Amino acid sequence: MRSRMRAWAIVTLMLAMISCASPSRAEDGYELWLRYHPLPPAQVTLYNHQATELIAGAATSTQDVTRSELQRGLSGLLGHTVSLSDHITHDGAIVVGTPGSSALIGSLHLNTQNLGSDGYLIRSVMVNGHAATAIVAQTDVGALYGAFHFLRLLQTAQPIEHLDLRETPRLKLRVLDHWDYLNGQVERGYAGASIWDWWKLPDWRAPRYTDYARANASIGINGTVLNNVNAGAIILTPAYLQKVAALADVFRPYGIRVYLSIRFSAPIEIGGLKTADPLDPQVQAWWHAKADEIYKLIPDFGGFLVKANSEGQPGPEDYHRTHADGANMLADALAPHGGVVMWRAFVYSQKNPEDRAKQAYDEFKPLDGRFHANVLVQVKNGPIDFQPREPFHPLFGAMPKTPLMMEFEITKEYLGFATHLVYLGPLFEEVLSADTMARGNGSTVAKVIDGSLEGHPLTGMAGDANIGTDRNWCGSDFNQANWYVFGRLAWNPMQSSRSIAEDWVRMTFTNDQAFVKPVVDMMMGSREATVDYMTPLGLVHLMGPGHHYGPAPWDASESEADWRPVYYHRADHQGIGFDRTSTGSDAVAQYAPALAAQFNDVKQTPEQYLLYFHHVPWDYRMRSGQTLWHELVAHYTQGVEDVKQMQETWQHLDGHIDAERYRQVAAFLAVQEKEAQWWRDACIAYFQSISGLPLPPGYAPPQRSLTYYESLKFQYVPGFSSW
Repeated sequence: MRSRMRAWAIVTLMLAMISCASPSRAEDGYELWLRYHPLPPAQVTLYNHQATELIAGAATSTQDVTRSELQRGLSGLLGHTVSLSDHITHDGAIVVGTPGSSALIGSLHLNTQNLGSDGYLIRSVMVNGHAATAIVAQTDVGALYGAFHFLRLLQTAQPIEHLDLRETPRLKLRVLDHWDYLNGQVERGYAGASIWDWWKLPDWRAPRYTDYARANASIGINGTVLNNVNAGAIILTPAYLQKVAALADVFRPYGIRVYLSIRFSAPIEIGGLKTADPLDPQVQAWWHAKADEIYKLIPDFGGFLVKANSEGQPGPEDYHRTHADGANMLADALAPHGGVVMWRAFVYSQKNPEDRAKQAYDEFKPLDGRFHANVLVQVKNGPIDFQPREPFHPLFGAMPKTPLMMEFEITKEYLGFATHLVYLGPLFEEVLSADTMARGNGSTVAKVIDGSLEGHPLTGMAGDANIGTDRNWCGSDFNQANWYVFGRLAWNPMQSSRSIAEDWVRMTFTNDQAFVKPVVDMMMGSREATVDYMTPLGLVHLMGPGHHYGPAPWDASESEADWRPVYYHRADHQGIGFDRTSTGSDAVAQYAPALAAQFNDVKQTPEQYLLYFHHVPWDYRMRSGQTLWHELVAHYTQGVEDVKQMQETWQHLDGHIDAERYRQVAAFLAVQEKEAQWWRDACIAYFQSISGLPLPPGYAPPQRSLTYYESLKFQYVPGFSSW
């Protein structure tokens, strides 16, 4: 054992030396984390003895893509072709498949019970006296997931000689929600236009669709919603369903089902009915017929995503029906085919002007237990709207009879768009590990959504995609990490976002530890830096209205009160923050009693949520001993300093990776520093004008006047449709 450890230590040292000495090849980010570039010779030497031949079937389309992926990965990483065989002839064979598809795998008598449809084993075995690696599952898709995991071990320079891995996903549905319109626009998209070329479908199936499917399968994503939740009914017409079917054909071998966002009023708009009332028999019949039509074209269609009675979208409340009435009507149409309804709980309107944060709970909590078995209520991670930081949504833990599906935003609508380096893993992990206290200590959000807390078999996580036609897919290389970490956490929400970041850095850039450690450290601190220079101490929604680009804490121009930044911070001469205590909006009461008591007490409330729950005097003494005003200025300033430190870290890494990607990251960090300074100065200038307080000693004043910051206007902001 010690000799093996010494051998790997020597290899690691040699890898670092070789990485620093080797010229970097030009790259454009298209390969994502599936870069199968040749490993250094020392590592190849070790792996060559454990990857001598490949035994993998190709009787089905999924088996074929599994074998092709392993051939592609092994040949790329090892620098030579690993031969195909139908039986083991040497030590080091890699055997992939299921007991049902391979007599050789069946003869191993490995325990595949409880792996389900997506789980797999990776086991070092002996076959007729030969050492081999078996990648085994109960289904072809499970074997594909196992193959990607095995390749990840090689990509990240892990030992593979004594493997005993068993993986099963904790969540059944692991879905990307695309906010793409049929005209090619992507709402809140910062990486170019939609990757779906609806005009050329179904006849032209671009190779990019296959690469998209490969990338998703490599991190366990098994579903994709193709269109925006602000859906038009046309997606359900026969011509477009043929296009959807073409994409489903591309994705099917990779275990990915397609879903559609549907417009609740479709029976009126394309069905010729006079109503969309979910209790109307004609409406119910129309949806049943539409489901039959879809499944005839796409037998493995996943189901519907629905945004209803929110932001002007039609829904069952238009007919004095409940969300459960609407969801169940659709669920009944899909149930004979095995489809599901993902019904979004993001609802707000002026019916509850007191506190927008309360509305989803108020509407959905009374409906607990009234949804049919194939309905998931899809809940955003927080009660406001994907803010840099907000507490977990109070619905998690409050609907024990209803499966809740997490919705995270991968696209950085409120976190600097494409150019700010913000790794969202810590945000996702913070929410998933939050304790709802619904059944006492340890009732985490992760246990709510994976079904273990209440025994729900239907579970899921959705991520609002950040993918577009940019060559690097996501607008920047580091935005790829947010797609990656979403998939890994959707597979297992208990994982560490730091370990996932390390895998991503190694696969995307290099295994050189001199690069990996500082970059992972930078990523792990990036979200906190962004909170500091945008919305520290529990502030939310200070962004420019509509497009959400840049600071505008002064803005009160929107027609709806809860679209205005001033609605959320409520700063006045006495203090700042939204009073959600029992003497205010009483939003604290939506949490479990122990948490409600904590959040209700200004002294017990975690300071990271202080101004979310409390209106606090400017001279309130924080735990640091400083006043709230001093602490607020300190956080805004620290955020800028942290971005400067990220720049300095990156400057020391020149030469470790290819020049093209290095230069773009450096350029984007410069943009981020400039905009972090803008955020800091604009917010301090505004809040100082409200508080009337001098800056704390040692802090620089804003570079420009408040009048200047208020005068800034922006047109043609990416991802925003009201142009």
